[in-house]
Amino acid sequence: MGKDAFDRRAFLKGAAATAAAVMCTQMAAANTPAQAAESNSDGGGEKAPSRDKIIGRPGSDYMVDVIKATGMEYIASNPGSSFRSLQESIINYGGNKKPEFLTCTHEESSVAMAHGYAKASGKPMGILAHGTVGLQHATMAVYNAWCDRVPVMMFAGNFLDANTRRPGVEWYHCVQDPAAIHRDFTKWDDQPVSLQHFAESVMRAYKIATTPPMGPVLITADGDLAEQPVQDEKKLRMPKLTMSIPPQGDSGAIAEAAKMLATANSPVILADRACRSQEGIKRLVELAEALNAPVADIGGRMNFPTTHYLCRNMDKRPLVGQADVVLMLEVADPWGQFNTISDPHHEYRRLSKPDVKIIHISLGDTLTKANYQDMQRFMPVDLAISGDAQATLPALIEAVKSATGMSQRAAIAERATKLREDHRRMKDRARAEASPGWDATPCSTARTSAQLYNVIKNEKWCVAVSSVQWNKNLWPATEYYNFIGGSGGAGQ
Repeated sequence: MGKDAFDRRAFLKGAAATAAAVMCTQMAAANTPAQAAESNSDGGGEKAPSRDKIIGRPGSDYMVDVIKATGMEYIASNPGSSFRSLQESIINYGGNKKPEFLTCTHEESSVAMAHGYAKASGKPMGILAHGTVGLQHATMAVYNAWCDRVPVMMFAGNFLDANTRRPGVEWYHCVQDPAAIHRDFTKWDDQPVSLQHFAESVMRAYKIATTPPMGPVLITADGDLAEQPVQDEKKLRMPKLTMSIPPQGDSGAIAEAAKMLATANSPVILADRACRSQEGIKRLVELAEALNAPVADIGGRMNFPTTHYLCRNMDKRPLVGQADVVLMLEVADPWGQFNTISDPHHEYRRLSKPDVKIIHISLGDTLTKANYQDMQRFMPVDLAISGDAQATLPALIEAVKSATGMSQRAAIAERATKLREDHRRMKDRARAEASPGWDATPCSTARTSAQLYNVIKNEKWCVAVSSVQWNKNLWPATEYYNFIGGSGGAGQ
């Protein structure tokens, strides 16, 4: 706790004490002798307790220490009484720094902010919500984060002990199992009953949330635990947070995939939720160049520079139709890349060759649940490698280099000229498709996109929802945070 934070809380204590003293003086002056005699009599009944209650070291202070130990920088929230003590500790005890309390007008906005922040920054932030109505409001945004496999640290305020709840609204805002409403689309949850339990569960939750495949987690911050004084703090131990190394695909399977790719005549790479940092983009560029394989970025993340000659985002369907080997990297909907069902006729059509060889590197099968159908349709592949795509790329690159003989290197090099020309044609086509209605009123979406880029091109920019195709087709994007994908569950 910083000096400023201590002074602020001390000031508030002093202000409360001063206000109480002034009020007592005014009341004493206003009392008549008869009132004074009545108040001093033995038959006055039970006295009302003082409204002032100052706790020097509430449990919520320790909760803030725990949250700070994770390195979390922000907590977004629509303020509520069920976590009032934790909010006060964040601001006054914690100095409103790491985490900083961000006031929102709706819980769904809080989670959406955390969702986008995690994808743009590469680390999770927190949200605070009521255990009932707050989590109900947050539901759609939590589902989005779940479908998008994005970590969000959620904290829910709740008073589990019915004996301490105030009558009325506080009962509406309490629940026996706060996480039940989200359990179908969160990765883990817990309801700690002690401060030590809280500390260990927060560290566990952070680790689970940020280990691929990532996802939102929920910790209940009990109101009584937060508001009561810390007891025997010497017995409390701050757990060490040790992050898990993302799992890499099996070495034998990687070698087999490398042989398939190195000997392919028309390899294609489809990347969806593959890259979570600039290092991931760098590795994918290295793999694509080693194979001279065009890359279609499906857009769950920013996976590949739009300026690179192997970027073919607009040509995904014809590329898949011509490919003899397709490498998918964390593709959320594998079946939809090779098949389609028309709307509204529901007629099936195959988009790829019947003998195309398919490789998929993904952890998708390790995080599925039964009720919500975010796992998409089952897609048989020739080689399924269970592993984190970004973590597996370095080994795959080396395996491809080892599997590529002299004759194959020559064939791979020969593809470069045509691929560069194809990339140029794609860019020309994008500009041509943007030109109709350029001078129309109101302004076309294509022109709006182009002119917006001229305004931000010298800035460090990020498109929070990358559903505007003109941006992806026209803008030169090279950083992993430029286009961070869509909402995940298509909920608005």
